[in-house]
Amino acid sequence: MGDKAELEFISWLRTQTTPKPWVPIGPGDDTAVVNWPNDKPCLATSDMLLEGSCFILADAGAERIGRKAMNVNLSDIAAMAGIPRAALVSLALPRNGGKQLTEQLFNGLNHAANLFDTAIVGGDTNSWNGPLAISITLLGYPGPKGPILRSTAKPGDAILVTGLLGGSILGKHLDFTPRIAEAQLLSQLTNLTSMIDLSDGLALDLHRLCAESKCGAILFADQIPIAEAAFQMKDKKTPLQHALSDGEDFELLFSLPAFEAQRLLKDQPLKGLRITQIGEITKDGLFMEEKGRKSPLEALGYIHQFD
Repeated sequence: MGDKAELEFISWLRTQTTPKPWVPIGPGDDTAVVNWPNDKPCLATSDMLLEGSCFILADAGAERIGRKAMNVNLSDIAAMAGIPRAALVSLALPRNGGKQLTEQLFNGLNHAANLFDTAIVGGDTNSWNGPLAISITLLGYPGPKGPILRSTAKPGDAILVTGLLGGSILGKHLDFTPRIAEAQLLSQLTNLTSMIDLSDGLALDLHRLCAESKCGAILFADQIPIAEAAFQMKDKKTPLQHALSDGEDFELLFSLPAFEAQRLLKDQPLKGLRITQIGEITKDGLFMEEKGRKSPLEALGYIHQFD
């Protein structure tokens, strides 16, 4: 992107960002200034999306990719039952067609951010001869009960999940809704003992949660809620295998005391989104029970590969 094009984009960007009362200085200066509640720690998360690995630009379109890039970060804040507030967006743009691409990306980014009252306060834009890359750093703060961690699950807790799992590659991975509001409501209504968002697959993310909590778990195969898309996948995996291993469902996996889980399952307080119990936390080992037989639960899911 040439100097003139970059200046024009920054000028356009400043007309598009929505002023927020907690951002006295937004894009245009060397840094933004963000006011923070005095008693709140800062939640910080960052995700990078790469063309050819995380998305196919020609298939999805730039605006959709922008929404996904912001929503991936919002989902991390949701996993802590946090409140998102400010985002920094860095773009590595292909030199050809970068100006139009940037505006479409920003429309998607800004739409996703505004849905959750989050300000885009700055970032960086660069250009090169490679494909599109988007990196977002998102800041927020915990809800009234503090951040919900992966490391505090206890044996005897019930394991629950929101929504349906599997087959996200057929569309959900681009068009999901971060569970920000749902996580905050769950935190208010119950005593959550742990939580994680399902970004890399149910089995793998459960392994991560249990590793942090130094505990085990057992999943009940017949209780795992499977999305219709998992039945439409044309490969050798079963729908259950897709529900266990497909990444980018971006639902919430959480634990809480068993007696609270029963009340939550009865009340179903999340409008339009079902909660399902799929297992329980144990002292050690990770297993799945299917048709009366218990077998080890492999850490199935998406892992980035590099040498």
